[in-house]
Amino acid sequence: MNRLLNKTCLVFGGGSIGGEINNGLATALTYAREGANVVVVDMSPEAVDGAVKRITDELTAEGVEPSVLGIAGNVTNDADVRAAVDATIAKFGRIDVLHNNVGIARMGGPVEQPIDEWNLMLNVNLTSIFLTCKYVLPHMVAQGAGSIVNVGSVGGMRYIGYNYPSYSATKGAVTQFTQNVALEYASRGIRANTIAPGYINTPMIYKQISGAYDTVEEMVAARDALSPTGKMGTSYDVANAALFLASDESRYINGVCLPVDGGLVQSSAPPAHAQ
Repeated sequence: MNRLLNKTCLVFGGGSIGGEINNGLATALTYAREGANVVVVDMSPEAVDGAVKRITDELTAEGVEPSVLGIAGNVTNDADVRAAVDATIAKFGRIDVLHNNVGIARMGGPVEQPIDEWNLMLNVNLTSIFLTCKYVLPHMVAQGAGSIVNVGSVGGMRYIGYNYPSYSATKGAVTQFTQNVALEYASRGIRANTIAPGYINTPMIYKQISGAYDTVEEMVAARDALSPTGKMGTSYDVANAALFLASDESRYINGVCLPVDGGLVQSSAPPAHAQ
């Protein structure tokens, strides 16, 4: 407990409609449990409210009074991102951890995918991180410290059986962008690392990937079978990795891409086609 005491964590993509646990909300909850001031930013006001309520309800039930702020904003919009950063500074005075969780997946290769959808993937998965870093980094430089945790994907490191090269390309770019930031700002007390989730059982797969299968049950069984452990991971597996990279326990870890995948990237053969 208290591994992030008195630190402020700004979580883009931390919202959840109805408080359903996803990677972003699981991470925001985990940060809050460790004593952090947590700011949740999401495009949907309903998702922001759902996340804030879940964090407040859970921590209050555990006897802890959470410090949480919710902000509605589009992470691909320059003005919205700047406003969210400004509001965080106005409320808490500093930003110790920037966590970028926003990401979407769209199926289809270059022949099938419309150009507008390709551009959407670039904006949501990559440009969003560029914008958050643009406005958070000056504050971290001024305070001489900070940790940036960007969520990539094992799909950005290798083929994992899905026909979604736009997702793979943007997530691979997240890793390289993060490494560049890490080395550029290392001497100023700032670290930047990537988490690369593998097959994780999150709400997103039911909304954005299940259409690649005949049934939802077939999707779950296939993803379980593709994991070296025989079972998908959970959002809290991702959140616990984020906590380590956000905390001072990882103070000498910088510019890495940490797979949270049950060993998928180490397996010798690429997965069979998932569709």
